[in-house]
Amino acid sequence: MGEQHRLQAKVLTVSDGVVAGTRVDSSGAALVQLLHANGFEVISQTVVADGADNVAAALTELAEGFAGLVVSTGGTGFAPRDQSPEGTRLVIQREAPGLAEAMRLVNPLGRLSRGIVGIRGEAIICNTPGSPKGCVEQLSAILDVLPHALRLLADQPAPH
Repeated sequence: MGEQHRLQAKVLTVSDGVVAGTRVDSSGAALVQLLHANGFEVISQTVVADGADNVAAALTELAEGFAGLVVSTGGTGFAPRDQSPEGTRLVIQREAPGLAEAMRLVNPLGRLSRGIVGIRGEAIICNTPGSPKGCVEQLSAILDVLPHALRLLADQPAPH
């Protein structure tokens, strides 16, 4: 993408502990570093408490009028408060199951991730696990195709 259409991303950390100040947001920081290293400009970093409604509200706000990647970390597991996928389903218009499947394949523990990937407007919303290692591994699995996907969403000419 040319300078006029630089890749942009927003990072959302879903964590009761980070919101309460009892945990450091290592995963959000790891995602920001990974995105920067892969040519994305991270234009916002937000924290929200666990729960489907909190996640849905935050993702709706982050995706509104935004053409780029919105990546969440946390809330994708089996614990009762892990409701990021449920919140994400409330806001996406279309799912991108191939991306979520590719993310789960990077590591045997990936099979425990319930994260989803989907589209809202011109934004791609992507759930990743709450561990720094897990979120980086899973996002890394799809970073190579995201620029092309974002171009297609923006309806820009793309070589096939």
